[in-house]
Amino acid sequence: MRRSLTFRAIVVGMLILLLLIPLAMVSDLIRERAGRKTEAEAEIGQNWGGAQTITGPVIDVPYEVPVRAAADDGSGRMETRIDIHYAHFLPEELELASTLEPHTKHRGIYEVAVYGSKTHMKGSFMPLSAERLKTGYTLRWDEAKLVLGISDLRSIKEQVSMRVGGRTVQFEPGLANYDVVANGLSAPFPLDSTMLGRPLEFEADLTINGSGSFNLTPIGKVTRAVCSSVWKDPSFFGAFLPDPVDSAQQQTSGFNARWTVLHLNRPYPQEFGGSRREEIDLSAFGVRLMQPVDEYQKNERASKYGLMLIVLVFLVFFFVEILQKLRIHPIQYLLVGFALCIFYTLLIAISEHIGFGKAYIVSAVAVIGLVVLYAHSVFQVKRASQLLGLIMLLVFGFMFALIHEQDYALLFGSIGLFIVLALVMWVSRRIDWNGTRD
Repeated sequence: MRRSLTFRAIVVGMLILLLLIPLAMVSDLIRERAGRKTEAEAEIGQNWGGAQTITGPVIDVPYEVPVRAAADDGSGRMETRIDIHYAHFLPEELELASTLEPHTKHRGIYEVAVYGSKTHMKGSFMPLSAERLKTGYTLRWDEAKLVLGISDLRSIKEQVSMRVGGRTVQFEPGLANYDVVANGLSAPFPLDSTMLGRPLEFEADLTINGSGSFNLTPIGKVTRAVCSSVWKDPSFFGAFLPDPVDSAQQQTSGFNARWTVLHLNRPYPQEFGGSRREEIDLSAFGVRLMQPVDEYQKNERASKYGLMLIVLVFLVFFFVEILQKLRIHPIQYLLVGFALCIFYTLLIAISEHIGFGKAYIVSAVAVIGLVVLYAHSVFQVKRASQLLGLIMLLVFGFMFALIHEQDYALLFGSIGLFIVLALVMWVSRRIDWNGTRD
């Protein structure tokens, strides 16, 4: 059994399966460190300001709806109650111009991108009337409110006021209903007959902090939005992507994104009763300030090639053992396997401080040097040790290329594995697996 090549190959295969345990622990370590970074981002967002979504302004007008319901005394009799519903009127035109000033905050070794934003909004409402929204009930125009949605009120840095219809209104926290937004500001905006018969123009400035993403909602019949920043790694997302811009300008001077959205592009009208908050939330668009390098994502991709790395190095040891007629103990295989697993822990720890590329080179050189020196003491054949070092350099270089390749990673990986299999078949073609030769 000890002399059987098949038995020794089975032992090597079992050792490879055993090393899947430390590889799984490496993956858990990467997720844990990534989770700590997420916690740091959440902590900074809690203190500075979270993801921001600006919605509004919207005019809310209450009206009474009589409802038949069972009495509260448990007698079973029916009584008439008055429920307050709201009619919502969205602006005819809405122009938003936002500027994001990025900052970098630190929590320990973690860096988090945050921003301070200044938004200038202006537009107009069409003349308001009950004919625009036939509810069947009398609208209480004298109790109308002006609503402005801001997702995180803690990060507001200046008093929020708006010039609308020739008068200035001051916003206060709190909402009378949650039909349009879940969080925001409101202000009393009573409407008399003189204001109902004419368009209402509005204008306001808003200064808020935020982190993660900055979003705008296209509630205007025609919404034109501009968002600019010196940040060079934006990620646009949401229901609408920005209009094409000069890519060269965007790379050298940050970004300057523009959107034009019509009411025909969204699933809710300009005036409605009841709740449309879900549809309004889904129509938002915006930008996320991405970190230039995501170290943990690259570490995770690198760990997925751990099994391939171990298999290839073990194959070299196995063929040297057979062709040079050596006896390599399973413990020696395990020591080499543990050294390859430690490569990933070194990579994670060092990349948190000096970046993934430099950390990969440092970790790879350290592990290759350790394995080659150990193999030289085991093989006692200089040429075999040099061949092992060359193969490990090629494997680590191949892995590095696959990690940084997005579109063709599967193609290059498949071709590389095919070449490796062809080399293994060529090297092993003269091996007497059955032991029938002398």
